[in-house]
Amino acid sequence: MKKTSIIFVAIASILMLSACDKDNAKYVNTFIGTGGNGHTYPGVVAPFGMVQPSPETGNVGWEYCSGYVYDDNRIISFGQTHLSGTGCPDSGDGGFMPFCATDKFTKKDYSSAFKKENEKSQLGLYSVILDDAKCKVSLTASERVGLYDVEFFEDGGSLYFDFQSAMFWGKDKERRVKSSLVKLLDDYTLVATQNVKAFTARDINIVIKFNKPVKKMIDVERPTNYKGQRIVLQFGLKKGESLKIKTAISTVSVDGALKNLATLDTWDLQKTASQTRAKWNEILSKIDIDATPEQKEIFYTALYHSFISPNNIADVDGKYRGGDSKVAQTSNASKRYFTNLSLWDTYRAVIPLTSILKPDVLPEIVNSMLEHFDAVGVLPTNEYWGKETWCMIGNHSISVIAGCIQRGQKGFNYERAFNAMLSSSTKDHNKSKFSVLEKYGYYPFDLCNPESVSKTLENCYGDYCLSESAKVMGKKDVAEHFAKRASFYKNIFDVHTGFMRGKDSKGKWRKPFNPFEYSHAETFGGDYTEGNAWQYNFHVQHDIAEFIKLFGGREKFVEMLDKLFSAQDTRKAGTFKKSSDVTGFVGQYAHGNEPSHHVAYLYTLADRRDRTAEIVSQICNELYTNKPDGLCGNDDCGQMSAWYVFSSLGFYPVNPNGLEYVIGAPQIKGAVLHLENGKKFEMVAHNISKENKYVKSVKFNGKEYKADTLSHSDILKGGKIEFFMGKK
Repeated sequence: MKKTSIIFVAIASILMLSACDKDNAKYVNTFIGTGGNGHTYPGVVAPFGMVQPSPETGNVGWEYCSGYVYDDNRIISFGQTHLSGTGCPDSGDGGFMPFCATDKFTKKDYSSAFKKENEKSQLGLYSVILDDAKCKVSLTASERVGLYDVEFFEDGGSLYFDFQSAMFWGKDKERRVKSSLVKLLDDYTLVATQNVKAFTARDINIVIKFNKPVKKMIDVERPTNYKGQRIVLQFGLKKGESLKIKTAISTVSVDGALKNLATLDTWDLQKTASQTRAKWNEILSKIDIDATPEQKEIFYTALYHSFISPNNIADVDGKYRGGDSKVAQTSNASKRYFTNLSLWDTYRAVIPLTSILKPDVLPEIVNSMLEHFDAVGVLPTNEYWGKETWCMIGNHSISVIAGCIQRGQKGFNYERAFNAMLSSSTKDHNKSKFSVLEKYGYYPFDLCNPESVSKTLENCYGDYCLSESAKVMGKKDVAEHFAKRASFYKNIFDVHTGFMRGKDSKGKWRKPFNPFEYSHAETFGGDYTEGNAWQYNFHVQHDIAEFIKLFGGREKFVEMLDKLFSAQDTRKAGTFKKSSDVTGFVGQYAHGNEPSHHVAYLYTLADRRDRTAEIVSQICNELYTNKPDGLCGNDDCGQMSAWYVFSSLGFYPVNPNGLEYVIGAPQIKGAVLHLENGKKFEMVAHNISKENKYVKSVKFNGKEYKADTLSHSDILKGGKIEFFMGKK
């Protein structure tokens, strides 16, 4: 066995032994989602971690949102920051590549080929042997620091840095960095400051520390208009020597990055990896499941992906650069400021899952949202790196905050939060023209183009959430007003076609109308967001009984649902526009994009649990695997994964703010949830099998259970829900 292989096995053994007693981390496969459309990365991150060191195999375009595609065979960089599962490329800051060279060298391509059998990844540790670079890179991370060990196989160990390079939409990378300053503080410390213009505009300060002195720094020629420097650092290392590297970032200053770097006081890769793995096991051990090995691998990887984001960007002293680009101090006692809030996605299942397993984090997230509101005047919609991107529609911060108010969670000011929700629902801002909504009772497509239908539906849900919070806080007039606005979805439902449709300011439907026609705001417009009329037709999560009446009752509602899951677009491929975000089809249901996620559970609310069982089983078995392409769409900061966690357990939050979960059909034999209050909630699926996938009856705490929903409070009280499975 090679020395490098022995080292990896030894580290793996230590990780297993030093983690907490229950090592559910051993089931996590960090390669799941790195192929296909998952957009995850195989590197290392602590729960909600500030840095995410990981290899990059590409950095231009949609497929490289996380910088890594499993099928590639060359690594171009090891970046310090990455987004997990998003649909927009960004981050990858402070990237470097090791290589072997003497003082005299000429090199234009610093990337390196690697063999898949020489790439290893487990929770807490990643390593790869680079063939062209002639070295092995191992990496791990604490909450604020990345840690590398580079073993060189030949003389001349060096590092190449390109401070212009990282994930970006187009090939004009010279636009990504507007300014850059790179220098050596001393023989052991490299610092860089950048003003970045990518998916998010931000300032980033990077500190990189070495355990051996830099012998020489060489400027590398860069293309015209490049603002980011390219350099090579030579260390004069001999064959067999290793270089250890620490990395840290700050949105505030180099001094802030140095303080963050100081939080890791060891160069010990094994120790750091073990500590990070133990932190993950604290979360992963909150659910123990009885399932097949493959199901465990998919389940615990999904649970891992669900808690990577949001990410803290506050320095260890609590300072961060906020949405107005000013330095601020977080109000959270933990000195964390949470960002990378992919709220259009995560409000659906990630936040409800967090409310069960890690409820203490939610008030911190709320305080971060309120600080963002104070800085820019509106609650975050899709915030990354502390900055509003205006990428998506609606304002689902309201769902998160309202849920905390309704659960009675402490740790933030309710009046301050309520006023922020109210202001963000009444004052016109980008993509939300409330004055138009109030006047017409919907968003007319001739006044609010594109995405008029989706904007109306998404705003209705936020209005419902605000109304429910107003009820709790005794604000009757506000509750009534926004309850009325929450029903505006009825104004864009066409009873003749059975679809939610675009309507102009004169009340006329958009023509021609084809429910298969795709919309995508950034490319070809339309009335829907990343989808078509089929996929947004059931986007009512809060008023299901009234929603069903629109279709003419339960039978007709179920009939339309059946059509959704069977409808086929007969147009020839290439003859119509299609969004790359819309994937994972069952008929016209698109599981690869979030607006579809609650739809299978609507059958249960229309007295057809059997159909929920059929669809959920099909999705879990066909659209989730333990392979690199095991996610059928972007994981979107854990939403795709959180759906699987809930659905495996047998229930799902159709209305994430309703404090209840719709009964589905479990996909595993059993589970025990270890709750923060010290209680346990148990799920048992009796006689479950591929054939016995239908729920014949349910018991809760030993008594027959007829309800279609399970309350949040019942889960937190502890107890046992039993599903008795059988054939249809």
